[in-house]
Parts: sequence; structure tokens; C-alpha cells
Amino acid sequence: MLKRQAALVIALCSMFLSATTMATEEAEYTVLLKDDNLEVRQYEPQIVAETVVDTEFEDAGSEAFGRLFKYISGNNQSQAEIAMTAPVGQVAESQKIDMTAPVGQTQVDGKWVVSFMMPSSFTMGSIPKPNDERIALRSVPEQTMAAIRYSGLWSESGYQKNKSRLERWIGEKGYIAAGAPVWARYNAPFIPWFLRRNEVLIPVEQAQ
Repeated sequence: MLKRQAALVIALCSMFLSATTMATEEAEYTVLLKDDNLEVRQYEPQIVAETVVDTEFEDAGSEAFGRLFKYISGNNQSQAEIAMTAPVGQVAESQKIDMTAPVGQTQVDGKWVVSFMMPSSFTMGSIPKPNDERIALRSVPEQTMAAIRYSGLWSESGYQKNKSRLERWIGEKGYIAAGAPVWARYNAPFIPWFLRRNEVLIPVEQAQ
């Protein structure tokens, strides 16, 4: 009986995860090289909303998430150009932005930068500006990234273990790191740890 209940829970979680993935836009990329759960990817240009937090590794995501989620949920300003009429009115609208994946976290000068990828329908000219001055919008150009995919808890030990493996693999395949590692998370916190999709991403270029 317990085995059947456990199987049902796993099946329901898998169905929910699949539905969530289908409904969530992800960063666009082309796989250039694949070796089990390791890949080299060519990413399309994208826009990210990011914020900086000065805290421990495992606390950075939760501290930054609230700011960024408020931004995509309406804490932003969208100004529209309206044809001349009488009378003329001007208003700052709040606009809800769709959730995308992944949530990225990388270390810069001892602090953590946490980012949300913005939907591809936006440009730097059309994307709503944040009301929170701690959030910045940035255009990320096309880039080559090495990635390792793994499931498990959102822990620093898991991140460090997989980052080390990815770094070794990068060298074995004739690439060199060209930027800071990014810790990427694709799922909501209530998704069971064994169903979560986590990744470590490192910008790379081919060694001379």
C-alpha cells in the first residue's frame, strides 16, 4: 500500500513538473557538445533582471527572489505612447511579466548576483522599468556556456561538487573558462528535491 502511495506521489509530482516546464519559457540555446549530463551550449541573446545581495550562498536566492518576483508581478512602470486626443492623460501602469527559467546566481566581488531571465518578447526598449532601484536590467549577448545538470537539494555542497566536475570536463574537452560560474535553478521550492532541475553554467571558449 505504501509503495503504491509513494508511486502515486511521484507520478503526480512528475505530471506537475512537466506541466510547469511546458508553461515556462526557458533560455534558448543550441547544444554543441553532449556527454551524459554535461553539455556545451550556444545561448541566444537575452535580457535579465538582476539584483545584488550580500549574504551567504544558500540565503542569497531567497533574499533576492522576493525583490525580483515583485518586479515581474507588477512592481514596475510601463509607459505607452498614446495618440493625441482630448483631454491628454498620462499614467504609469503596472505590468505583470511571465515567469521564466532559470533563476541564476553568480558571485561578484564577494556578493551574490541573482537574476531572472526576461521573456524573449521584450527588448531593452520595451521592457518595463523596475520601481525598485536595487533591480537592474541587463542585455546579455550570445555566449557559449558549459553546463552540468543535476537534481537534489539547493545546497552549497551540491553546487561545489558539480562545479568541480564541470571544470574538469571543460579542460578535458579543450575549452577554458571565460567567466564566473552561474548556479541555475529551474523549479519552485515546493518541488521535491529528487525532481528538481539544477545546473552549474560556466562561460567558455575554445583553448588555443
